[in-house]
Amino acid sequence: MRFTSLVVELIRARPRLVVVIVLLCQALLWLAVAVLFYRSPPGNLATVLAFGREYQVGTDLGPPLSFWLADIAYRLVGNHMIGVYLLAALSSAVTLWAVFALGRAIVGSQHAVLAVLLTMTVTAFGAPTLDFGPDVLTRPLWALLLLHTWQILGQNRRNAWFAWSIEAGLLLLTTSAAFGLLLLIVGFVVSSAQGRRILRSFDPLFALLVVLVLALPYLIFVVRADTVTWPALPVLAELGERAVLWLWLLGGLLLAMAAIWLLVVLNASWVSGDETDAPIIYRPALVPLARDFVYCFALAPPLTFSLLSGLFGRDTVITGPGVTLLMSGLAVVVASGEVIRLHRQRLLRAVWAAAIAAPAVLVVGTTLVLPWTGGSELRTAMPRRQIAQFFVESFTRRTNQPLRVVAGDPELAGLIALGHGRPHLFLDATPQRTPWESFAKFNETGGIVVWRAADTVGTPPPEIAQRFPGIVPEVPRSFDWLINGRQPLLRIGWAIVRPKGK
Repeated sequence: MRFTSLVVELIRARPRLVVVIVLLCQALLWLAVAVLFYRSPPGNLATVLAFGREYQVGTDLGPPLSFWLADIAYRLVGNHMIGVYLLAALSSAVTLWAVFALGRAIVGSQHAVLAVLLTMTVTAFGAPTLDFGPDVLTRPLWALLLLHTWQILGQNRRNAWFAWSIEAGLLLLTTSAAFGLLLLIVGFVVSSAQGRRILRSFDPLFALLVVLVLALPYLIFVVRADTVTWPALPVLAELGERAVLWLWLLGGLLLAMAAIWLLVVLNASWVSGDETDAPIIYRPALVPLARDFVYCFALAPPLTFSLLSGLFGRDTVITGPGVTLLMSGLAVVVASGEVIRLHRQRLLRAVWAAAIAAPAVLVVGTTLVLPWTGGSELRTAMPRRQIAQFFVESFTRRTNQPLRVVAGDPELAGLIALGHGRPHLFLDATPQRTPWESFAKFNETGGIVVWRAADTVGTPPPEIAQRFPGIVPEVPRSFDWLINGRQPLLRIGWAIVRPKGK
């Protein structure tokens, strides 16, 4: 007797509902992890917010859009990190919904659901979920750009040009890799007869005009700042080392797809040995252009950006796995043919659910176990609110003025910069990175300098003492971690630079 699970029936009858349910579940999972186990923002999110509050047209971190949006989301919910976490979750949801819309246009709704489910395993393993920044914002823009590219190229929808131009302009305001991503699209369009015919119309010219208008402020900044520099090409003796690095990066991308490979193997008929009773999901036949489109954007981004990253000696792939592997799930579905049989349904569901939940479980497990091993510190276990409140209030009590700027250890200073009044972040070791602040201005208006205290006296590190001569260290302040365990308390040394005349 053939057994068909409720999930399979939902995929057949209500594919959009399935996508909505899985996206909501994933978002709620990560929001719950953030609320319960994140006392400080993950990754470089504190720096993103510190740069975003300055509303610079551009910085050494790249185009400004993701930084601005992070600051807006943070302010909208009363200076709480949940706003930025919601923004990151929304970015992931929009990305996967765009993948579903693209898949629905190419392989039909039912196979598009399978593509989304496979893509979710890639983004879960290979991309940050709540660490909002340029790479996270690039994902929905790239997905929407591919969707509207196909609508223009494969469905002759002229009204998609406006959305395409907006997304291309925003992509240029989001990541420095936008030019390379757009070149991949242009290259595919030019390589097809349908694309060359479309390019002979006036629509691309209007789209280019919109893109230039949107990106013009940042382009002007780049020209004036004279920051357009190509990384140095490796010398001949380094090519072997860079080739090994490229292979490692490519291997990392393949590892991010591990759940897809496992699901494909488990569903293979030669493994299951059950072909007749497996439920079947059909799709219509594909036109050659659709197949070429999917394979091109599934293979070209990871190969191109991993090669460039290895060539220029980067430790991570440009744009990250979340962008480069975005089409991998849809490519696997297309390669599976017009009929997909779902063998071992319960096992497939369990493996997929484990792949989605594993990163969150790993975060929780690390948070609970690592403090008892005496290992490395967890950035998310720092008490951000208590740290910021103490130093902001201490400066105000001592000087009768609000804290305007904080310097010293970049990680600690970034957390304090999220406190009441949103003090400015000053990266004193690399002052060119924070052009809104200078040593002269810091010494004039005053601020706080912080560092990791190595003793109970609070002696500042030599490099900080050299950059801020004459500072008088205060008694170090100790803070509890989320779970203290066997690790020592977080001890922060600090000193106040009083405003002139105080």
